[in-house]
Order: sequence, then structure tokens, then C-alpha cells
Amino acid sequence: MAKITALYADENGEIFFAAGMAGAARLGEETVRLTEDMLIPLPDSADLMFLPERRAVGYDKNGDLTTLPGRAVSAVLPAGYTRLLLPAFQKESGASMLPLFGYTAVALRKGRLYAAALYTDKNDKWDPMKYNTRALKRHVRELRKKFPENRLVSHLANCSLEWHCCTAQNLFYHRWEAGIPASPVCNANCLGCISLQPAECCPSPQSRIAFAPTAKEITELAVYHLSEAPDAIVSFGQGCEGEPSLAADVIAESVKAVRKETNRGQLNINTNAGFTEGIIKIVDAGLDTMRVSIVSAREESYNAYYRAGYPLANVKASIRYALAHNVYVSLNLLYFPGFNDREEELAAWLDFFRELPVQMIQIRNLNIDPDVFLDVMPKKQGKILGPTSFLRTLRDSFPKMAIGSFSHYVK
Repeated sequence: MAKITALYADENGEIFFAAGMAGAARLGEETVRLTEDMLIPLPDSADLMFLPERRAVGYDKNGDLTTLPGRAVSAVLPAGYTRLLLPAFQKESGASMLPLFGYTAVALRKGRLYAAALYTDKNDKWDPMKYNTRALKRHVRELRKKFPENRLVSHLANCSLEWHCCTAQNLFYHRWEAGIPASPVCNANCLGCISLQPAECCPSPQSRIAFAPTAKEITELAVYHLSEAPDAIVSFGQGCEGEPSLAADVIAESVKAVRKETNRGQLNINTNAGFTEGIIKIVDAGLDTMRVSIVSAREESYNAYYRAGYPLANVKASIRYALAHNVYVSLNLLYFPGFNDREEELAAWLDFFRELPVQMIQIRNLNIDPDVFLDVMPKKQGKILGPTSFLRTLRDSFPKMAIGSFSHYVK
């Protein structure tokens, strides 16, 4: 039996190991053999799924890549883990697009499941066991009763109970980072948008907010959360909305109103940072932290993914302004093995961080069909270095820059 054995699944989702077949994975478009240094035991809170219309593959005893009898198997990792490799598969003719998940290679080793991943950040606040508890519905009822006229409460209740959004749930649990959406519109058309996809694509994993909250509605919930919750953060820019800086006037008014009521906690924005005028208004109002979603520091790659109505130069200008005004800036780096770790992408990131010394990078597994992403993005120009080498180079080059997976409470 191979030391690292390939897996496959039947149509009922039952998983089997392919005796004598070594595990395979993908690094971008390249298929590679799984090795022990790539693997960690599958985290307890990871999910397993099989990939429809995609046959599993493995390496036979002669080292030849061979198609297996069932579907390819993938792991979806919990927050705090960065995937190193994608699942390998043979795509069937006419296969439909995969739903928006962060597909990770998985195999059998020493009688248990292993995933191609790296543990990049520890934060017990995001332990899945702390969410979706039996008490959640009661907390939702209580906050509805406290703010019966606030439309955001009803919207976030749906996000909590229907979509299981952790930042939405934290508002009801009255703790840590709570998301407050502000904008139903966006200035980008992200390939992997999780709140709005065209009908012919795949279903979005959550629904976008259908109204524009008022400053009063936002302020009411923000003051409630920041005044008492431990390590309290209020975040604008959630998965259930568009681009929050497009609601800059309302957010800026809310930020000023909140700070008249309490100095506790942090006011944060999760943004693409493309609307610099809006970011400036929000920063000037008293923003504490900003997390910028970004997939590449190269114009060509950035435009291919975001398909936005603004240039990458605007993003840089927004970050530069925030840093100059004492805002703690982190990047939400959308990570895809075999793309971000290309030589040309890494070179662009090194230039980016020399110009804009952000305080933190949050590595996030990009949720998308691998083939859809690679078909749209520019073709590679140099070597693929691999995620481990990519992260090591960043750590060595910028030792003061934190690299993790979560927003941390900044004191």
C-alpha cells in the first residue's frame, strides 16, 4: 500500500481508499504527488465533500497518473488553516461549475485522513464549537425585542440562522467581532463574489442585503455592541453586502455618532479600497482598523479577478492614506495555490509591501472552482514557488508584518 493513499467517493458520498494508489494533488494547473511534508492531520472541524462530474486520480506503482473509479474527494478547512494544494481530478466533459468553496487536497496516511494544509493562525474566538449553539435562537429573540424597529437586526438574524455567519452571530452573542452591513451595491464584479453571482453560475453562499441601512440603525447596534461586549469590534463590509465605502456618508456619520457615545472597542471596515474618496471620509470620521480584500499586487491579475470600475492605484492610495492617519491596516489576501506563489506575483508583492508597510496579512483560502479561476487569470510567466516558500519569503523580507488568518483585537 502507498504511504499516502488516494481517495475516491461514490455517488452517495461514501469515501473509499484506493489500495496501492498514491495520492495526487494540484498546484495551480500542475498535478503533483502528495508528500508527507505537505500534510497535516485533517482538522476536526474540517468538512469533506466529493466533487461532482470530476473523477478521482492517483499514481499507480509505475508512477503513472491513473483515473480511479469514483469521484474526487476534497476537504474544506476551518479558518486558521491555509491550504497548500488543490485536489487533483479528471474533469468530465460538460461538467458544471463547482460551488464556492476552498477545495483542498486530502488523502489517507497511517490509517487516518490528512489534508495538504498549514496551520497559520490560532484564535479560539473562531472555533466552530463556539457558534450555532442551542442558545443562539434565544439570543436572536432577545435582540429583536430590544430593537424591534431596526431592520439590521432582522437581516443579521437571517444571516445567523440561515447562513450561519459567525460575525453576524457575534452580535447576538454580544461578543468579539460583530458584522454590520451597510451597502447593497458594489463597485466590483468579483469572480468569486460570495453574495451575488449571475443566474447561470453557481448559487451564492449567502444573500446580499436588500436595503440601505440608516445611520441611526447602524449607530444603535454599534453602540450596543461596543459599549459592553468583550474585545468588541464592529465591522462594516460583510459577505452579505457590496462595497461599504460606497455608503461612506452614512458610515462616517455613524462612526462620529458612535464615538460620541463610547470610546470602547474598534470600528473596522472590510473593503476593496477602490473608492478612495469614500475611504478618506470614513478614516477622517475616526476609523480604527481597515482590512483590504486583494488577490494580487499586479494590475493585470487584479483586474482579471475584480473586474472593477476602479484601478489598483486607487487601492494603494486608500491604504497609503489610512496608514498615514494611524489606521491599523491588514490585507485579506485571497490565496490560491499555484497562483499567488508564482515568481512574478511574489515579486509584485515584495514591491507592494516596501511601498505600503501594512501591519498584517490575513491569508484566506479563495473559495472558487479551480478551473474557472485559472481560465480567467493571466497565464504564469515564471516558476511556481509553492505556498510554503511564498510565506517564508514574506516573513523573512518583512519580519515586523504579522501573517495570520484572523482579524485580531488591536489594543
